[in-house]
Amino acid sequence: MWRQLLEDGRSAFNDRWPHSVLVPVAVGVGGAMVGWMFCRRKAKTIEMGDGWWGSGLRPHQQSEDSGVRPFTVEVSDADIQDLHSRLDRTRFFSPLEHSHFHYGLNASHLQKIVSYWRKSFDWRRQVERINRYPHYKVTIEGLEVHFIHVKPPNLAPGQKARPLLMVHGWPGSFYEFYRILPLLTEPAKHGLNPDLVFEVICPSIPGYGFSEAPHKKGFNAVAAARIFYKLMTKLGFQEFYLQGGDWGSIITTILSQMKPESVKGLHLNMVFDPLGGLRTFLILFLGRYVPWLVGLTREDVERLYPFFEKNVYMVMRESGYLHIQATKPDTVGSALNDSPAGLAAYILEKFSTWTDPEFRHLEDGGLDRKYSMDDLLTNVMIYWLTGSITSSMRFYKENFTRNFLNSPESRTAVYVPTGIAAFPCELTHIPRVLAKQKFKNIVTYTHMPRGGHFPAMEEPELLAQDIQNFVSRVENK
Repeated sequence: MWRQLLEDGRSAFNDRWPHSVLVPVAVGVGGAMVGWMFCRRKAKTIEMGDGWWGSGLRPHQQSEDSGVRPFTVEVSDADIQDLHSRLDRTRFFSPLEHSHFHYGLNASHLQKIVSYWRKSFDWRRQVERINRYPHYKVTIEGLEVHFIHVKPPNLAPGQKARPLLMVHGWPGSFYEFYRILPLLTEPAKHGLNPDLVFEVICPSIPGYGFSEAPHKKGFNAVAAARIFYKLMTKLGFQEFYLQGGDWGSIITTILSQMKPESVKGLHLNMVFDPLGGLRTFLILFLGRYVPWLVGLTREDVERLYPFFEKNVYMVMRESGYLHIQATKPDTVGSALNDSPAGLAAYILEKFSTWTDPEFRHLEDGGLDRKYSMDDLLTNVMIYWLTGSITSSMRFYKENFTRNFLNSPESRTAVYVPTGIAAFPCELTHIPRVLAKQKFKNIVTYTHMPRGGHFPAMEEPELLAQDIQNFVSRVENK
């Protein structure tokens, strides 16, 4: 069937594109490639720079506390009482008939979520679960940076754990990784390769959760990457692996461009096509008819086409939040910071349609198909109790204020060994042929069988296996 599809594609290609058209197209592609190669030679790394994001003027270096301090998440009776009082006063509205999740989180289902949150959700029990792993804080560039540091409890004689920095995105948190942490730190107990054991560090992006929010404008992904590099050096790591999706993908990619000598490998579950332009257009256009000619696989074709339906319309449907947060985050932040029900609706809607776009056809958004309500509300509680939803959304404005296409990180290729796990329900699909425009040393590229935007929380076994496979390939080379 696939062979017949390719033959039909060749015939359609020959009928549609005579030599009089192909020759100038080939010349144009060649010219674009030459320009692209010339542009990519401009820089191999990006400058790390420095910054100060604390309140007021930067003190002398000697006066800044740089020690790592233990931290414990605590339960406040006053916070719980305030939460319950606000939940009790939630003013609901009626949804449209048969609207499901097409208009956002269904208001009738929100009432059920709020009822569970108010009557059944046990925050004290969840805090015990959160504190199962050791938490720390360290002051870097004027900010108290929160992270968890999970070491393998049992190592065989002579066995070494590989340091792995895992970075979350929005609207996630460090808690996203709680289901995958035991698989990486104790793989033998979970049927994974016992020889690939990791020592995992999961920080909170400044402005998210328990990491202090920047007090000054301009804190972007470059600053976050620099802070996380400083964190790893403070912990004594000279070389380490990186893993990320969403903002975590961008931050870890920048760290790889900034300090490639320290990055043994970069594993991503979401990648972005930074170049666009003629080459990308031709690959996506021709790939619909002759995928074999432009390097697309059968899986790529299934995930990319019909292109407008699966990419343009889907991105337009799911990216309204991005425009708000990249322009006026404090306006919507005022509402979300005041209403726990509103905050839950805003965040949990993403865990529905970003996990599987087909979940928008369901009355409950499919939220309980991949997650427990306790885990979902724990992530919401991290935002609520820290009052960090507004500062987390400002991260969009600080990054999109700049010209991405002309930024050093956009114009710089990534040469560290890279592994890409392409989940089928991710917001965008970037085929390997496009990903390698930026990532020059792709060691593994896996079309994952299932999963969406939050794989560490949704499909931890699949993600852990792919991380292990990638690291094994890197080290065996």
